[in-house]
Amino acid sequence: MTPEQIARENIDKLLSKAGWTIQDVNKLNLGASPGIAVREYPTKSGPADYILFVDRKAVGVVEAKAEGVSLGGVSEQTYKYAANFKEEIPNVELPLPFLYESTGKETLFRDLRDPNSRSRRVFAFHKPETLLEWSLQPKTLRARLQELPPLKRDRLWKPQFEAINNLEESFKQNRSRALIQMATGSGKTFTSVSFIYRIIKFADAKRVLFLVDRNNLGRQTKMEFMQYVTPDDGRKFVELYNVQHLTSNTIDPVNRVVITTIQRLFSMLKGEKEFEPEAEEGSMFDTNPFTKERLEVQYNPNIPIETFDFIVTDECHRSIYNLWRQVLEYFDAFIIGLTATPSKQTIGFFNKNLVQEYTHERDRKSTRLNSSHIPLSRMPSSA
Repeated sequence: MTPEQIARENIDKLLSKAGWTIQDVNKLNLGASPGIAVREYPTKSGPADYILFVDRKAVGVVEAKAEGVSLGGVSEQTYKYAANFKEEIPNVELPLPFLYESTGKETLFRDLRDPNSRSRRVFAFHKPETLLEWSLQPKTLRARLQELPPLKRDRLWKPQFEAINNLEESFKQNRSRALIQMATGSGKTFTSVSFIYRIIKFADAKRVLFLVDRNNLGRQTKMEFMQYVTPDDGRKFVELYNVQHLTSNTIDPVNRVVITTIQRLFSMLKGEKEFEPEAEEGSMFDTNPFTKERLEVQYNPNIPIETFDFIVTDECHRSIYNLWRQVLEYFDAFIIGLTATPSKQTIGFFNKNLVQEYTHERDRKSTRLNSSHIPLSRMPSSA
């Protein structure tokens, strides 16, 4: 087979795993399943490699390239097919909003409805029902993140307030990764619960994954959510949104926040029905049984890439990004790291987007600076 044929075969497999039925244009039957990917479908600019249909309406385009071809400059070609789709054929809107470029090994995705839309790398294709759901939303998640209301100081300590403000500005810039460095004891978890509340309430985030280093931190995190009183509503977080700390390999779809270790998550992606709780009690960096292996994550249709909109990783300085990178990058999600002492590798993983840098040394300097400006009449008297 030619490189192009091999790519098409791999793309067919990826589409099929995500729930798409593959058809040739001369054997078209849009009633065969909810999601149909039609090969060589005609447009006014020529045949597109694949046109995606959901519930008999066109929603997107897939441009196929041979493995090894750079996808960086292909988006305009994909857009040409999306913009020149025939108006008389049922569609969700024109140009068709959902654009993919793929070699079967590497895939890029772009939602034209996003503000300043641009392509992003994805592990696999989204499911048909997901594209249908997105097509019915008045605004995309990235558009909703542009409209978060101003943050009020309320109970937030200054570094926490700064961290959330800077993080939300990062969202508005459509930066997919962000790192928050806050010293131990400065309230990283409270900060994260605060911004998670805002992205769920005001941006309607579907689900947030909170990854912890070991299981006892998961229990502590769950308690933080249970105790958190929402600043504008007055009720506790868990009264408004379901929070699940995984003790089994099943995600309840009603949950808006899922807390787990990355060890268990990897087990779930492998399709394992059970995972020994004892394997979550030690630090993943110290006791991870996979440290000498390269993790090979495969697509799991029971946990599609769109399962989470956001991933929050606690104590991400523990060098997990080398060993567990594929697990984190499996999901089409924003990734936010929380750490007290980031390594160069961690900062690199987050594309050098350090949105907050608060250390005890900064705290001491701030205290000294503030003290130097206190009028003598307010200075405490010496003993």
